[in-house]
Amino acid sequence: MTFTALYDANVLHPASLRDLLIRLGATGLFRARWTERILDETIESILRRRPDLDADRLARTRSLMCEAVADCLVVGYEPLIEALKLPDPDDRHVLAAAIRCSAQVIVTSNLKDFPASALEPFNIEAQTPDVFVLHLVELAPGRVAAVVQQQASALRAPAATVDELLDHLSTSALPLSVAALRADLGE
Repeated sequence: MTFTALYDANVLHPASLRDLLIRLGATGLFRARWTERILDETIESILRRRPDLDADRLARTRSLMCEAVADCLVVGYEPLIEALKLPDPDDRHVLAAAIRCSAQVIVTSNLKDFPASALEPFNIEAQTPDVFVLHLVELAPGRVAAVVQQQASALRAPAATVDELLDHLSTSALPLSVAALRADLGE
C-alpha cells in the first residue's frame, strides 16, 4: 500500500531538490501531489530570488513536473480552506489540499507553520524534505539510490557525478538522507 505526500512550495526549489522530489514521486513508492496554487507560489518565489531566470523556462519546468508525476494535481480543496486554523493563514490552502487528497505527509521546510496539533485531527504529519527522503531511503534504499544516479546522469549544465550531486544535496537540504544513502552505497 502506498501513501500520499503533498509537496509545499518551499520544497520545490532549489532545482536539485525539486528534481529529486519529482523523480522520487514518479517511482511509485508513494503518490506525490501538489496544486496549481502551490506551483504558482513556487514560480513566484523562484523569480523573486532569481529574477535573471526566464519565466517561460520556468513555465516549461512546471509543465514537465506535472507530466512526470501522474495525477499530481489536487483540485476541489478550496471549500475547506476557511475552516482551517494554522499559525499562518496563508498556509491553509496547503493543509486543505492535503486533506482533500488524503495525504499522510506534508513535505515542507516550514514545520512551525504546520504544528502537529493542527494536523493530528486529519492524520497528517509535516516532515522536512530531509526526514521525508530519509524515510524513503529506509523504505527502499536501492530505488532511491537509482533515482539519484539517474538524476546525476541527466545533469548537463553543469554535469555532475553522483558524488558531486550528493555533496550538493547534503549541503543544501538533505544531510541525513545523503548520509544514509552514502552508507547504503558503501562510501
